[in-house]
Amino acid sequence: MSEPMPNNETEEDTESDRSDTDQENELEVGSHGDPSTSDITSSFNKHMEHKLSKEEVENFPKMKWKYTWAVPAVGMSNCKWSGTGECFLKDLETKSSNYNLKQRLYEHWLDVYKTSGGTDFHSSRQRFFFSLCNSYRDILNCNKKPFYLKGLEEDSSIMDSYIMHTLNHVFKSGDLITKNNSKMAKHQDCAEILSGEKFLDHGFTRPKVLILLPLASIALRVIKRLIHLTPSANKVTVEHLDRLYKDFGNGDVGKNEDMDELSLNDQSFSAQKSSKPSDFQALFGGNNEDLFMIGIKFTRKSIRLFSDFYSSDIIVASPLGLITKLGEMEKNKEKDVDYLSSIEVLIIDHADIIEMQNWSHVNTVIEHMNKIPSKQHGTDVMRIRQWYLDGYARFYRQSIVLGFHSNPDINGFFNRYCNNFEGKVRLLCEYKGILPKVVLQVRQVYERFEADSIANVDDARLEYFSKKVFPKINESSQGGVMLFISSYFEFVRVRNFLKMQNASFCLLGEYTKQSDISRARNWFFEGKRKIMLYTERAHFYHRYKIRGIQSLIMYSLPERKEFYPEIVNMLDGSDNMTCRVIFSPFDHLRLERIVGTVPAKRMGTSDKTVFVFC
Repeated sequence: MSEPMPNNETEEDTESDRSDTDQENELEVGSHGDPSTSDITSSFNKHMEHKLSKEEVENFPKMKWKYTWAVPAVGMSNCKWSGTGECFLKDLETKSSNYNLKQRLYEHWLDVYKTSGGTDFHSSRQRFFFSLCNSYRDILNCNKKPFYLKGLEEDSSIMDSYIMHTLNHVFKSGDLITKNNSKMAKHQDCAEILSGEKFLDHGFTRPKVLILLPLASIALRVIKRLIHLTPSANKVTVEHLDRLYKDFGNGDVGKNEDMDELSLNDQSFSAQKSSKPSDFQALFGGNNEDLFMIGIKFTRKSIRLFSDFYSSDIIVASPLGLITKLGEMEKNKEKDVDYLSSIEVLIIDHADIIEMQNWSHVNTVIEHMNKIPSKQHGTDVMRIRQWYLDGYARFYRQSIVLGFHSNPDINGFFNRYCNNFEGKVRLLCEYKGILPKVVLQVRQVYERFEADSIANVDDARLEYFSKKVFPKINESSQGGVMLFISSYFEFVRVRNFLKMQNASFCLLGEYTKQSDISRARNWFFEGKRKIMLYTERAHFYHRYKIRGIQSLIMYSLPERKEFYPEIVNMLDGSDNMTCRVIFSPFDHLRLERIVGTVPAKRMGTSDKTVFVFC
């Protein structure tokens, strides 16, 4: 895992180091006088200066957020934005001189936009999503088509938006501190002025933004773009770029490259021929490390990569990277993760990939954020905002969750842990389904089973399988039965059941050794094993083409809709072109992505329990 660069910084080199005696090294500000009218009315200032009452805070745990409005999403005919409180989206349609961005940031972004061929910035997806972020509401957008699935333009525009929001938040935070430092230095001999004015502009520690990403290659993509979107005057030097490419790239990537540019068409994967699908190559062709952390510090004229975490403005990390730090803290009481105490903007991008890794890591990380630190870390206590001292920081933190699809884990996270007082906004979509992508003439039979509650659905699924599905497999002399299973938990339960039945089966899961995988695939193809258990995560990480499938049973539908036609099309060459799917009404999110929203609703409530697609 990437560690901070050794330097002379200490934990005391935090927010208070923005002194006017160090102006050559710190963020540039327009003036050192009183804040302008635009500063006072900015969404940043309104959000940070808002005072929550004790009664409001006490009601947060009891509150059930009610989504009171929904409006069509521009450019997405099948989607609508829904939110709590009053609808504010009409306000975002109003043209502004700089859309609450720092002027230098706005001018640079506009220049980048026009250089890339853009003509109408106000109507662009980038501008709209930035304004959405700038509302400081919690955001859930799980219909973002990723760059590796031919969604380069959409993915990149949203990435640009949250990067500009990140830069704007960091720069405005720095400006406020620098202005107050200057004011205090100017009046240091006048105790009356200083005593009569509060300079509350600090958190407990300096880091203000945490960006969680699943893979080092994606982190490299985001950091390169962040550098590119930073105005030239603020990146006269970018320190430790070589190490960035060494640690997050493929070693030689970027050595002869213009460090200021990011070609959004460059997916940085090997040009070697591969039998894997193009989206797999685009996603996994770079550095697939999922254990990383990097601090980024902005000064007036430079960007310092691999800065000490306590000196950083932004931390980019994988969930596993932070979990590792939490583990080190448990073993060594001298260590801590107090640099998470003052995170004001949390961005989780490619949440669907993180979910394929281990979403519980995200829940663990969030439970350690915005806590009152165990140490002072050199911060001037007299300048810490009151809501930090009151323990209210989690109610001010903005959380932005982005992904290709949603699921109960991601929705549960957004409902439970995202409690920003500003409210919530989420994107709701209807799906057409992907059944037309099944190119073979396969008879797809969907069988619904019932469950009393979501807590009982796993038991009900296994019971249905053991009583309605397995007996037919057991009675048949035909082999080549592929049993596709979404989760590892289900995989273990079915494996144990088959063992108890003395069934002939082999395993292909995410933890299966390579030697065992080769053996299992041969056994299955040669008919030496009747059943193969194949997990979604194994398919996600390897995209195997399994030979010898005669019949396909989906014990549970895949989370990733694009896997459904891939798996079904593996029946090519089968004498029995049948796919059998078992589902419950609690599988609605997966079901609607595959068969479509309208059919999924009907299938979940109909008196019929069997549905056939051909």
